[in-house]
Amino acid sequence: MTTRQTPTADPRRWKVLAVTLTAGFMGLLDVSIVNVALPSIQRGLGASAGGIQWVVSGYALTFGLVLVSGGRLGDALGRRRMFLLALTGFVLTSVAAGAAPTEAALVTARLLQGFTAGLLTPQNTGLIQDLFRGPERGRAFGLFGATVGVSTAVGPVLGGAIIAAFGEDHGWRWVFFVNVPIGAAALVLAARLLPPAPPRSRSVRGEIDVVGMVLLGLAVLGVLLPLIESEQGGLRTLWWMFGVALVLAAAFLRWERRVVRRGRPPLLDPRLFTGTPGYPGGATIGAVYFCGFAGIWLVFALFFQQGLGYSPLESGLAVTPFALGSAVSAAVAGRLVPRFGRRLTVTGLGMVATGLAVVGAVVVLFPAAPIGWVVAPPLLLAGIGGGMVISPNTTLTLECVPTRMAGVAGGALQTGQRIGTALGTAVLASVFHAVVARSGAGPGPGVGSGGPGGPGGGAGPVGVYTSALAVAMFCSVGIVLVALAVAAGELRARRARERTTTGQSISDPS
Repeated sequence: MTTRQTPTADPRRWKVLAVTLTAGFMGLLDVSIVNVALPSIQRGLGASAGGIQWVVSGYALTFGLVLVSGGRLGDALGRRRMFLLALTGFVLTSVAAGAAPTEAALVTARLLQGFTAGLLTPQNTGLIQDLFRGPERGRAFGLFGATVGVSTAVGPVLGGAIIAAFGEDHGWRWVFFVNVPIGAAALVLAARLLPPAPPRSRSVRGEIDVVGMVLLGLAVLGVLLPLIESEQGGLRTLWWMFGVALVLAAAFLRWERRVVRRGRPPLLDPRLFTGTPGYPGGATIGAVYFCGFAGIWLVFALFFQQGLGYSPLESGLAVTPFALGSAVSAAVAGRLVPRFGRRLTVTGLGMVATGLAVVGAVVVLFPAAPIGWVVAPPLLLAGIGGGMVISPNTTLTLECVPTRMAGVAGGALQTGQRIGTALGTAVLASVFHAVVARSGAGPGPGVGSGGPGGPGGGAGPVGVYTSALAVAMFCSVGIVLVALAVAAGELRARRARERTTTGQSISDPS
């Protein structure tokens, strides 16, 4: 490869990226933006606790199930075609969710919305691989990483703002309707700007590994469903699904090897993990990192809203320093990948671990301080580090992936991140609830006369929630340190490869 842009680069590539990232932002945002609207939805539709949980978990489940299949369909059938189909479906299902008259209709719409978002998201990484080369690819992935980081963190803020603007009774509907004008505009622009797919050498049927899709989908379902349902006792009642998932994963790998031996295109080529430098390590880093950091948003929401009595909007604003730091550093880090490579990831993970550890410490050491302000600097530090993780790791993980496998590789990478998110959320929420339950504290708010900025120590409810937050933060730090150890190992392996090979598209200096 060469580190400069090829002469045949699409002159509209940056416009294409802007459009596709806008659509991708909506799909990722809908994972978290609905959380703050759940009380309003429950009142408006008279929904049950189980049904309201599925408004969130159903989206996350179907989103994670189809990421790899969506990436493969984009590789095989053309990313333009899959992007337009998936975005159209996402807009229509957003309309259906916003207009849902009953709990069942809303849950169905959310399942379908997650399905379309899962098909849409991997087209972004595939298009970046197709349209960009060398340093430009790093900058493009930097913007993609900023999109992922910001969408993960700002969902509660935007959701709270929409509810505040449109009212408790109908504001929840606009959480879904807001996707419609943005998605429609993106659809028109995408139809004009996205490049057509090259001619196919095989029939559609010959390109699609249906058996592989079914086996992998069922395996991912076996992992995600118990984790997503953990708040409703899923780990206690559905634990057996992990064993089934392991068997299905083994059957999937055996089937894919058989497909490769027969010379047919597999869903997920095993050589992606065995013969693609940097991909296995990078995918592991992404999955473990998301396990460590993605669950903190639920913990913060519980702490600020139940423990301190914050409104959903105030709770979201309290964690915006992380989002702002992540957005800025992801865009900058994308430009620095050619120069610093994997060292960015290692440094970023160290900053995330440090920032979250400081959050856990200061809430205990300074209980009388206004906690929202006290945690802002360490959250900003953690956010800057997080932006240095997501976009460089995506770039470095996918840099050696052949273009024909770009979509499925991106889908597999994001599937690991979804599984990590579900696992981390279940673990951190369980730890938080366990500390609160052990103290016998109620669901809050426990601000007493001191208010949100009042005394937080001692045996009172605020002190209990403070302790729960600190324990959850240190658990998160432990998981992030595992990702840091993997990243350090990948850095050493990368340097060893560079001593024996040349022609890497992105160098990682010693």
